[in-house]
Amino acid sequence: MTLYSSESNGPTLKGPAEPGAPGPVTSLDDPRALQILSTEHWSLLTARSLAYNEAFTRCSMFLTFLSMSFVALALAAQAMSFDRDFLAIAGVVLAFDLIIGLTTYGRIIGANADDMRAVHGMGRIRHGYTQIAPIVAPYFTHGTHDDPASAMLSYGNAPSGGWAGLLYGLTTSGGMVGLITSLVGGVLAGVLAIAFSASTTMALVIGLVGAVAVFTAINAATSGTLARRQAALEVLFPTPAADASTGDDAV
Repeated sequence: MTLYSSESNGPTLKGPAEPGAPGPVTSLDDPRALQILSTEHWSLLTARSLAYNEAFTRCSMFLTFLSMSFVALALAAQAMSFDRDFLAIAGVVLAFDLIIGLTTYGRIIGANADDMRAVHGMGRIRHGYTQIAPIVAPYFTHGTHDDPASAMLSYGNAPSGGWAGLLYGLTTSGGMVGLITSLVGGVLAGVLAIAFSASTTMALVIGLVGAVAVFTAINAATSGTLARRQAALEVLFPTPAADASTGDDAV
């Protein structure tokens, strides 16, 4: 074997390697393979932690900004009458809240995609663990393959469609931010309607329609995003067909 040294003019030959020098890892039986897989596993765990922390931080920032804006409007309402000037200020503030809510929702969707990619990689690594030590396979509670069905085992048995899926989605951090953002959009539509001399009843109807429109729009814009990104990931160790049909995740 010949070694190279990196210098300013490029790699140069250093001469033959010593006979006792370790060679490259060529088999999972090599103990160094387990160390490499473990290091990558911890790196992916760190990536998941960063994705969760960013999502929670962005949610907190949005809710804090939203609370402060409503407090500011309440203070302004005490000093001003509910005339067109106040409605104009309220419209501007609510528009800012809506923009921040939409960007927060988009970033949470991105963080979910980052988390899904990490889960996909961890399933692949667990498959390597089962190849190194098949006896540990029954002790894994998460998937040991890297196909979409196996990766989704890490998220539990969440409903995927219908009213149950919609209600479950609203309980997630992304669903909560999306719902609050939709309500902010509805309030903004109602305020603008009152500013243009609409009646209270008409303003309520316009606000409700605006909230539904925003909620529908953000769901239509992001629907299937995670599925498309998951489909783009390369599958190297799919779940065997027999195991997939029974719902088991055997090695």
